[in-house]
Amino acid sequence: MSNCNESVPVTIIKPQHGWNPVEFKELWEYRDLLRLLAWRDIKVRYKQTVLGVSWAVLQPLLTMVVFTFVFGRLAKVPSDGLPYPVFSFSALVPWSFFSTTLTQSANSLVSNANMIKKVYFPRLIVPMSCSAAALVDMGLAFMVLCLFMAGYGIPPTWNIVWLPLFVLLALMTALGTGLWFASLNVRYRDVRYIMPFLLQFWLLATPVAYPASLLNQPWRTIYSLNPMVGVVEGFRWALIGSGNPPDAVLFVSVLAAMITLFTGVLFFRRMESTFADIV
Repeated sequence: MSNCNESVPVTIIKPQHGWNPVEFKELWEYRDLLRLLAWRDIKVRYKQTVLGVSWAVLQPLLTMVVFTFVFGRLAKVPSDGLPYPVFSFSALVPWSFFSTTLTQSANSLVSNANMIKKVYFPRLIVPMSCSAAALVDMGLAFMVLCLFMAGYGIPPTWNIVWLPLFVLLALMTALGTGLWFASLNVRYRDVRYIMPFLLQFWLLATPVAYPASLLNQPWRTIYSLNPMVGVVEGFRWALIGSGNPPDAVLFVSVLAAMITLFTGVLFFRRMESTFADIV
């Protein structure tokens, strides 16, 4: 018979204050939770929908149709010698991934308020899980892009081996920005109303409907402080050979993405101790 007076191990979890580093070991221990949250988001997104996974393709596809008519036919915007539908759709694939990840990450803490209040786990897992469903959407849209390229007789280039790096760059940008807005959205709930206007402006400030080659130096380097410039231009170069190979302009976008992610993580960790009280 066990002794009733034996002490039971007790773990006391206290909120951290100040600027705290990321606990990578703790994140790894909760990797199953990350997988479960990601799978939940994927199932919720497509459950009881009329068109199912077609929603992942319709958004960039319809945007491509509008851009082709307005910018390709009416405004006669150059497309680096490529058919405008392929030119615009090749940029809308990474852009849709970025905008979806950013939107979902910004709303992730508020959407999971009940879980955050009741259970302890690394809060970084919540916005991180949002990128998984967006990656599925991106994969579906990418297959449609391949069909477009085949239809126009445009084979992929050998530069396609660089494509995962540009997807990683888009993920860094989306997650870094998403961490900023997720933290702010807990305290200021009107952030969700700002997101659509921000994304509209960001879309126009990214060479999706037009080539970045329209800008000359030094404006092109300044323009590349927008990390999505490097993502879109790099994605086109890697897949269809459009634009210039990686140069100093790309490294400006990479540096901007790294700074965005680093500062986003720091700010998120700084605000993390207040999430359960405010959300």
